[in-house]
Amino acid sequence: MTRVAVLFGGISAEREVSLASGGQCIAALREAGFEVVPVEVGEDLAAVIAALQAAKPDAVFNTLHGRFGEDGCIQGVLDWLQLPYTGSGVRASAIAMDKPAAKAVLASADLPLARHLLVTPEELEAADPMPRPFVVKPPNEGSSVGVTILREGDNRRAAIAREWRFGPRIMVEPYIPGRELTVAVMGDRPLAVTEITTDLQFYDYDAKYADGGSRHAVPAPVHPEIERQAMAAALAAHRALGCRGVSRADFRYDDTAGEPGRLYLLEVNTQPGMTRTSLVPEQAAHVGIPFPALCAWMVEQARHGA
Repeated sequence: MTRVAVLFGGISAEREVSLASGGQCIAALREAGFEVVPVEVGEDLAAVIAALQAAKPDAVFNTLHGRFGEDGCIQGVLDWLQLPYTGSGVRASAIAMDKPAAKAVLASADLPLARHLLVTPEELEAADPMPRPFVVKPPNEGSSVGVTILREGDNRRAAIAREWRFGPRIMVEPYIPGRELTVAVMGDRPLAVTEITTDLQFYDYDAKYADGGSRHAVPAPVHPEIERQAMAAALAAHRALGCRGVSRADFRYDDTAGEPGRLYLLEVNTQPGMTRTSLVPEQAAHVGIPFPALCAWMVEQARHGA
């Protein structure tokens, strides 16, 4: 029997998401026949290392989200310990989490991206950096943490700038009208296209994780050419960034002038949510892969190093 240590929790803004992912992956891995050692991660890194050394796992299932969990930090620790782990390695994790760096790589692969600017909080407080509506977001957070859309008549810009707590840079992108799409990639296989709809202002943290915050349609009701483009772009992005295991590419699809419209790749998530109802498990189930089998596949793909 393979012994798997599951890392969950963490110290990022996405701790609650990780606790949910970890709990469900622990149950799924046990259902799949693995011996599972849960390791809840807190601020004491030495305690995490000690728990892993005591567990002596054959593989580590990483369900940490956000900073220190999907930005290459914990991946570097696991490389140091020479423990195979699920998901992408240090380089791909660090680049994908750094949105401007990821965009540079994805642009070199000729993928369809929205333009962006990097500004300081002082610059944002002083003036609009581009015509409205535009989106402000942290360059290195996930799950839409810190993301705001500023539309005509919205007077929050200066307050957002003054209260900014996500580092010295702010990423600004034009708001793209249309629809929210996502594609999971499992190894070298894009699984499906999901459309995400919400009654909230946009697909923010609450829409992602609150009960009833969003609805998923898989397969997405989009033009066949857009489905093809999204699947191809997700796989190309996975490869360009050097991802391994599972990733998820998020898109905006502007069909306001009719279909087929224009597709924009927003970002690639190397540690997507892993509850049974999360987007990746949902797409896997759509193509006939049950959640325990998906988790087992991820363990089988686990390795350390670049």
